[in-house]
Amino acid sequence: MDRRAWRLPALRGARRLFGAAFAFILAACACAQWTVINLHPPWARSSVAYGVEAGRQVGAVVRQEGIPNPKAGMWSGSPKSWVDLHPASASDSEAYGIRGGQQVGYARTGEPFTDRASLWTGSAKSRVDLHPAEAVHSAAWGTHNGQQVGSAFVDQNTRASLWTGSAASWVNLNPAGAQSSFASGVHGGQQVGSAFLSGFHRAGMWTGTAESWVDLTPPGAGHSYAKGVYEGQQVGEVAMVGRQRASLWSGTASSWVDLSPLGAASSQALAVHGGTQVGNVNWGGGEHAAAWSGSAASVVDLHSFLPASFSTSVARGVWHDGGVTYVVGFGFNRTTNRNEALMWVVPEPATLLALGAGLAGLGLRRRLRG
Repeated sequence: MDRRAWRLPALRGARRLFGAAFAFILAACACAQWTVINLHPPWARSSVAYGVEAGRQVGAVVRQEGIPNPKAGMWSGSPKSWVDLHPASASDSEAYGIRGGQQVGYARTGEPFTDRASLWTGSAKSRVDLHPAEAVHSAAWGTHNGQQVGSAFVDQNTRASLWTGSAASWVNLNPAGAQSSFASGVHGGQQVGSAFLSGFHRAGMWTGTAESWVDLTPPGAGHSYAKGVYEGQQVGEVAMVGRQRASLWSGTASSWVDLSPLGAASSQALAVHGGTQVGNVNWGGGEHAAAWSGSAASVVDLHSFLPASFSTSVARGVWHDGGVTYVVGFGFNRTTNRNEALMWVVPEPATLLALGAGLAGLGLRRRLRG
């Protein structure tokens, strides 16, 4: 018997199986639902999450007992996983960014109490005080590869700031002619933020010095701010035609992409990772956490996956790992009357497609062997 004679029906069946599997996976991709993990510890009065990386989330909580001051800390994916980063000597603290095992934020400490830029490596005792000697107050907003960025109030104005692990390493990034500035994100040697120049806040980018400042403000814009950076993409917001618009750049003012979706009253992008931008959109009924993948049309309303008790929400950080996207932020729960730290999770389409291909391949092998 011709070997092709018995292989042909098997191949036809395998193709049908592959087609069915592929159609199923495409449908799953189109309908993929984000799941939400509420990170709010049961003993907390309120909580917020600001950053995420490799299974860890950072933010702050206010405890039920005592004075309602925020305490910096970190989760590993569940409410009970909370690790307190709050220094014993501090009245307040918050953790805003996390990368490479480092967490950054501020701690209010000293005599008198002063907001001081702070760096942790996983515990309250690990805190390093980044506060420059000449500063009145300071805070760190982002970290990557040994660099930390934020702001310090020096000479009666806020100055964009860069550190490399110590207070003595402080670099003043304030561009020439700028009245004030701040830096809010760092990745791969690029720092992003805003400088107040010629009467406007202007989004911009540095590469380690004040002189390296690049203005990202697109023509015709009012105020603009850059909030996050990752692998050559910068995100933030631009005031254009009377409203704040979530924005995406790739290193120049001319590269500006308007992420503000149709019908939005306002929007802003606060973080970026692996081609995903996150922030919030106001469609007229309050702020909604949102995610984009490079265009206004790609917007996903993350708020729609929350219980109905949440009236507003915002997304502050994003991370991809193992074919899964993680977004952190917080929302206001009207039932409990408090902000609650949240994490949205969804498998990426490529993961689902790989699963479908694997299932189809398994079916093909079984058909051919049978």
